[in-house]
Amino acid sequence: MVLVLAGSAAHAQTRGKLEIIKDSRVDTLIAHRYSTNKASGGRTSSGGISTRGYRVQFFSGSNRKEAFSAQNKFQQKHPELRTYITYSEPNFKVKGGDFRTRLEAAKLMQELRGTFVTMFVISERINLPKLADPNIPQ
Repeated sequence: MVLVLAGSAAHAQTRGKLEIIKDSRVDTLIAHRYSTNKASGGRTSSGGISTRGYRVQFFSGSNRKEAFSAQNKFQQKHPELRTYITYSEPNFKVKGGDFRTRLEAAKLMQELRGTFVTMFVISERINLPKLADPNIPQ
């Protein structure tokens, strides 16, 4: 009896076998995403590569002049960051930065605390920065 139990315990310890059971729809979703990215090249209309990320919204209001003024004020403090103005009736929204993490966007928000009153971290599609080509001297 002891030999039978020891034999079954040894069989339960067999290594090297792994069975993965997944829904077939996972493969369909992966193929769909691949074809969508391939068709668009994963690129935005401006030629950059886009992905999900974060921006800081630092202005929202109905006055167009104030929106452009806020954009100008932001660009004076951070000329290295891109800004985006969108209009969704009745408000203009001005956002800045293209951040991969919420933490990076929150850091910018802290830097802007004294300049802008109402700010939010917004999750949306962002434009990734172009990577430097190691073959091109800078």
